[in-house]
Formats: sequence, structure tokens, C-alpha cells
Amino acid sequence: MGKHIDQLTKDVVRDEIKNGLTVSEAALKHSVSTQAIYRWLQEQADNSGTSSLEVARLRRENTELKEIIGAFALDKKRGEKNTRRS
Repeated sequence: MGKHIDQLTKDVVRDEIKNGLTVSEAALKHSVSTQAIYRWLQEQADNSGTSSLEVARLRRENTELKEIIGAFALDKKRGEKNTRRS
């Protein structure tokens, strides 16, 4: 049988994952198995069925998309400057 993890630790781990820490990193940091963390995340799924893990994945994806859009906007702006100079 596995060791008992208190609710505070579970909440801390879930919050860290929501804020971008990977499950693997959290497992190492708190000396728990990744399977246990996935189980905790599953238990915390909200009414729509979205787990903390899914929310964290969507946040990372959103950040990546914002960076990509920013790069495209910067390239476009530089292109406009270059065409005005010509």
C-alpha cells in the first residue's frame, strides 16, 4: 500500500501543475508517483469534465500561440517599415 499524502500537499501539487509545472516535475519535487498525481487531477475535474491537467495544457498552448502571433505581428511590422523606405 502506498504512503498517505495529506490534502494540503495534493492541493499544492495541483496548483503547481495549473501554473505550468509538469506532472513529472511535480512528482520528483514532492516524491510521489505520476500515477498518484494523475489520479488527484482526475478527482478534481470540474463539472464540465475539464481536469487541472487539461487546464494547464490549455494555458501552455495559449501562451505559445500568443508568442507565435507576436512574432508574426513583429515580422509584419518590420516588413511594412522596409517597404516604406524603398
